[in-house]
This record gives sequence, C-alpha cells and structure tokens, in this order.
Amino acid sequence: MGSHSFITLLLVSAVAVGTPLLFAALGELISEISGVINIQLEGMMLCGAFFGVLGAYWTGGILGGFICAALGGALLALLHGVLCFVFRANQVVSGVILNIFALGVTSFLLSTVLASRVSKGITHLNRIEIPGLSSIPVIGPSFFNQDIMVYVGLLLVPVIWWMLTRTRIGLVLKAAGERPDAAESMGINIALTRWLALITCGCLAGIGGGQLAMAGIGYFTENMTAGVGFIALAAVIFGRWRAFGVLGAVLIFATADAFQIRADSIGIDIPYQFLAMLPYLITLLALAGLLKRMRPPAALATNYHPQD
Repeated sequence: MGSHSFITLLLVSAVAVGTPLLFAALGELISEISGVINIQLEGMMLCGAFFGVLGAYWTGGILGGFICAALGGALLALLHGVLCFVFRANQVVSGVILNIFALGVTSFLLSTVLASRVSKGITHLNRIEIPGLSSIPVIGPSFFNQDIMVYVGLLLVPVIWWMLTRTRIGLVLKAAGERPDAAESMGINIALTRWLALITCGCLAGIGGGQLAMAGIGYFTENMTAGVGFIALAAVIFGRWRAFGVLGAVLIFATADAFQIRADSIGIDIPYQFLAMLPYLITLLALAGLLKRMRPPAALATNYHPQD
C-alpha cells in the first residue's frame, strides 16, 4: 500500500470516527458559551447510542433512531438542569454522577430490554457519494463519500459559527455565560437561555451517540462510548470555544484515533494498547500546553439565581 493510499484511508476513517465527536463537541460549545458545563457528555452520548438503536428497531428506520437518540441525550440534559438549576447542585459533581447513572442504566436496559429484541443489529447508514467532489484526490473520498450525518455535522459548523457570531441568539448566549447578572438587568431571561442551551447540547450529544452506534457497528454495546464524550469536552477547550476551532480539534483527535486503526496496514510494530491511548495522550498534551492561555466564559460552571 502506498503512502498516498494510506493517507486517504486515514482521512476517511478520521472523518467517520470524528463525526460523533463533532456533534457532541458542538453541543457542548453552545452550552458552555451560555455558562453551563456538561461533564456528563459521555453519559449523554451513551444514552443517545442506546435509545438510537432501540428507536431504529421500534420505528424500523434510521430517522426514528436519530430522533430517539436526540431525546435520550436531552433526557440526561434535563436531569442535569433539574439538579443544577432547581436544586443548585455543583455542575461538575452533577455531571460525574450522571455519567455513572447513564452507564448503569444503559447496561441494565441492554440486558433487559435491548438484547432480546435487537439481536441481529440494525440497518447501517449508507454512504452518499457527491458526484465530482468525491473524485478529488485524498480529500474527496474523505469528505464527499460519507453517510448523511457526516455532511450534517460538517454543515453545522458554519451554521453554529454564524449563529454565535452574527445573530442576537449568539449575543444572548455569550451574555449569559459572561455576565448573567448584567444580562438579566437588560431583560435577558438567563434561566430560559441556559435551559435551551443545555437541552440543545443534550440533543446534539445524543445524536453523536446515535451516530456512533448506527453508523458504526449497528448495535449497542455496554460503555461503547469509551471516553469519546470526555475527548469532545476537551475539543471545546482546545478549540477555544469557537466553532471552527472545535472542528480542527476534533479532526486532530479523530486522526489520532484513526491512526491506531490503520497502523497495522503499513506494518507499524507498536503495541496496540499504546496506539489505543494515543488520542487520550494527545488530549492531555494539548490541554497541558494550552490551558494557561485559555479564557473560558467568565460564568462557566456557576449557577445563577437572580435572588442571590
């Protein structure tokens, strides 16, 4: 296999692997801009993967699966909102607890509900080739011969960039995440803004989990996200809370992940355990090198109550 073929296959894998990550990271971007951090992104994706597969089985279609995946992620976001906004729980602590909760619930439901019904998996998403563009060397097969959700994920990047930088919605979200007290005095409903941002994050993370299950193995396995949600969380920081920055970070992490899948094909004799930890190692190095220069939203992870 020539180096050109290897690079093409590496990019094809990276884009496919990175799509679930991209959905989750874009959802987290919107939420963090509004001041709400979601450590439970891993749990949201896990719920999305489980309910996505179950929904695809129930409805007999992939679209129904993705709707259920979004609802699964939104359900966990709703719990996070109740704990943090209503009962004033610490957002980080709530996220950790909900990750454990999601892992336990999906493992239980897998053995009691899903395994006996979806024993043969579900229909996979088919690839859609964009005529002309898919024949561009190297990047053509990577970006223009993928399933529909890859295109949706890539399209979301400029849409969210435009929303955050060019619309009033973006200004309201930033105001809620930077100075909620000042924004409230200007007539902005901080509670409603943060609820909507949180639910949007849950839906997108759920879709990311659904993509992981339905475009990958076509089935749900216990703890199948295996840390993807945490990498998505890091991608938001590495991307400096900007939509295109998040896309760049996701591609870097996904390429590292894809490399460990493709390394055998070019005869790299490195223990697979080392290659498997490569994306997480890059995540740690990236955060260690850039964390001091990061400037998160000023009110990130702080609960706001006007009466305080």
